Amino acid sequence: MAIRLSTRILSVAALAVCACLPSTAWAQKRTPQSFEQARNRMVDDEVVGAGITNPRVIASMRVTPRHEFVPVKLIDKAYFDMSLPIGEHQTISPPQMVAFESEQLDPQPTDRVLEIGTGSGYQAAVLSPLVKEVYSIEIVESLGKHAAQTLKRLKYANVFTKIGDGYLGWPEHAPFDKIIVTCSPEKVPQPLIDQLKEGGRMIVPVGERYQQVFHLLKKQNGKLINEALRPTLFVPMTGKAEEEREIKPDAAHPHLVNGGFEELVGTSGEPAGWYYVRQMKVVSGSGAPEGQRYATFTNTEPGRGCRALQGFAVDGRKVRELTVSCMCRCKNVVPGPMRDQTAQLAVIFMDENRAPVGSFCVGGSERGFWQGSFDWQKASDTFRVPGRAREAIVTIGLLGGTGEVSYDDVKVAAVK
Repeated sequence: MAIRLSTRILSVAALAVCACLPSTAWAQKRTPQSFEQARNRMVDDEVVGAGITNPRVIASMRVTPRHEFVPVKLIDKAYFDMSLPIGEHQTISPPQMVAFESEQLDPQPTDRVLEIGTGSGYQAAVLSPLVKEVYSIEIVESLGKHAAQTLKRLKYANVFTKIGDGYLGWPEHAPFDKIIVTCSPEKVPQPLIDQLKEGGRMIVPVGERYQQVFHLLKKQNGKLINEALRPTLFVPMTGKAEEEREIKPDAAHPHLVNGGFEELVGTSGEPAGWYYVRQMKVVSGSGAPEGQRYATFTNTEPGRGCRALQGFAVDGRKVRELTVSCMCRCKNVVPGPMRDQTAQLAVIFMDENRAPVGSFCVGGSERGFWQGSFDWQKASDTFRVPGRAREAIVTIGLLGGTGEVSYDDVKVAAVK
């Protein structure tokens, strides 16, 4: 029997990072000491806690002032592990993803690195103390100029920036030891492959708008070795890369992929389409309500991140209502420090600038969110889509609660 659960608007910040967020007292004080304390907590919880082990990368994350690279109005969220809008439909990447890409490059002090997508300049700043030189390209002029000013003000003297289409690379300074791409093309641009030095490495998120996979490319003996790593979600590479994109998102027909967790990708073994995965395992066997697999999240530390996300296109001008559903099962689920830190299926809507415009939860009731223990049941609800919505993110997991929750057959569909 389907469980009809009441709609509840969540904290946008809590939904966006899907975890217990540190206190904002540090942001209210805005002292060097409070920023440092928040930054170290972020690194401990969201960088080291996510499995990053390279000591040089971790050290750089501890000293790079992310609050200098976010808009002033969002400075209170600078040390949350979340993407933040920086204008012009672009975002600053979550710290965990910045650290992951940096680690995959295996940065060396003699490296010359090409970055595609300067954005706010944060990724270049993290790489700066790790390598000899960073050459960073940004296609959006206003963002590129602002990032250049910030990097200069903060004395990142070995970072060089320019305005241009990253699809073409920077041939005047090629070849590069390493190339890092912080936006997603549908296919790896050939000019970047050509500009990668023999023995070099390139990390790039490749795929459709909402279904991307990190690929690590290594050039060895004149050949390119391509290794799929893990699912992810980045803003699309614009310019020539977007012109050549063959598959475009259909915001009038929102849907998820791999809601049954049947397809696994990359060396991580994570389910295709789902990203920012923490404390989740895919279980195979006859116990799945749908198909052969389902996802289980387990957490023993209150407030710790325990989630998976998936983005999808939805246009509030074309889709008035959205039905969201899943099969779920709970075992000894206890809420975390805050009441909404517990098992749930949540949706956050964003506008064309990727700023939040509303959030809703399947997993609420008059007594609270999913907690305690119950066997497999169907949960479903229908939500009003904000008129300004242009995309959305689904979040599943414990979101700071403890215990175990399992999911299968996660779906979204427009109400006709």
